[in-house]
Amino acid sequence: MQRRIVPHIVDGRREVARISPDASVHEAARTLRARHVAALLVMREERLLGIITERDIVYRVVADGRDPATVTVEAVMTPDPVIARPDERALDALEKMRSGHFRHLPVVDRDGRVLAVVSIRDLYEAVRRSLEEDLHEAESYIHGEPYGLAG
Repeated sequence: MQRRIVPHIVDGRREVARISPDASVHEAARTLRARHVAALLVMREERLLGIITERDIVYRVVADGRDPATVTVEAVMTPDPVIARPDERALDALEKMRSGHFRHLPVVDRDGRVLAVVSIRDLYEAVRRSLEEDLHEAESYIHGEPYGLAG
């Protein structure tokens, strides 16, 4: 089965982890910790402006000796991030991440409404499950329906 981002990965029940571009990087780090996530969407009202990740904070603030309390999210975020559409196949989204060298992908519908963020881990798991299902279907076809089913 070709898993799509919606409904196979994103169910729409989890609130999107977001932050204002005017917030400090210190506030972003605290929000990441509180939400138990590795990326925040940078939004002004309902408009996606960028994304900030743990790696951005380490590479662009901490490693450069900048003060997280005074540096704004907007100064270190990745602006206009690559996005995925809800009907996109997990495998295609995973390829976007691989080729772009990033690990988080905002999911945005055709009206520009932000639905979620998917991680490389989310997509890898969806693709793995699809491959397992395909393999099981092929084995069942070759060996007969009860093949592989423990009684």
